[in-house]
Amino acid sequence: MTMPDKQAVIGDNKLHGTDTGSPEVQIALL
Repeated sequence: MTMPDKQAVIGDNKLHGTDTGSPEVQIALL
């Protein structure tokens, strides 16, 4: 997965502005 793709997935699934580690984000990255 490329960095832009990863950032897009995080952006679509984060719960708040600085969220990068919530379960929702981690599962979406898989």
